[in-house]
Amino acid sequence: MRQLKGKRYWVVGASDGLGAAISQRLSDEGAELVLSARSEGKLQDVADGLSGKAMVLPVDVTDTQALTRAREKIGSLDGLVMLAGVYWPFGAQGWDAEKAVSMAEVNFVGTMKVLGVVLPEFVERDQGHIVLTGSLTAYRGLPRSAPYTASKAGIMALAESLHADLRGSGVDVQLLSPGFVKTQLTDKNDFKMPFIMEPSKAADICVSHMRSARFHKPFPTAFSLMFRAAQFLPDWLYYRLFA
Repeated sequence: MRQLKGKRYWVVGASDGLGAAISQRLSDEGAELVLSARSEGKLQDVADGLSGKAMVLPVDVTDTQALTRAREKIGSLDGLVMLAGVYWPFGAQGWDAEKAVSMAEVNFVGTMKVLGVVLPEFVERDQGHIVLTGSLTAYRGLPRSAPYTASKAGIMALAESLHADLRGSGVDVQLLSPGFVKTQLTDKNDFKMPFIMEPSKAADICVSHMRSARFHKPFPTAFSLMFRAAQFLPDWLYYRLFA
């Protein structure tokens, strides 16, 4: 079981929702945190409510130079928890090019950019812990969510590939794939969200997974089984059921 006490984690996307809740759980576990997002005020509110030491470091994950400067300020680092993301619910109907590109840039390219200032160092010293956050939507295409689903499918493939590259090394890669978590992002949805979870409950699951040696944690379990099983349906049946 991985020990989190005394470790230093960079939580990117820590200003609210699941990121803030995970920060609280990690702090309670005895981890020292670096909290990042775009809003310094919200980050400071999160830091003020933590039981342990935390550094507030605002940064935009789409800004490579800002990320490089942020990494220099952080100093020693044991792990990264990547949670930054944006979301708007639309698909082919009502397509918004600007918002679609924003989801790609923040959710997927932003993750690539953050990895760019963390991963080479971890690989060189053969030690580190990387946690990426995908989504249950990543398993297969869904209606009214094309840009978001595509960005999270990219995260899933990225995590799987990094895990394959680094398996057996001193750098651990884990993937979290949550279903609906009650946040300002899911508040945008105008449809029923089965098994929706409070951030605190989801954070318990996430941090429990971080302590484990397992690679992937899709949750909640009952809801995730539907998405995982859908991978094995033939196209004609899948789209009849889900489209």
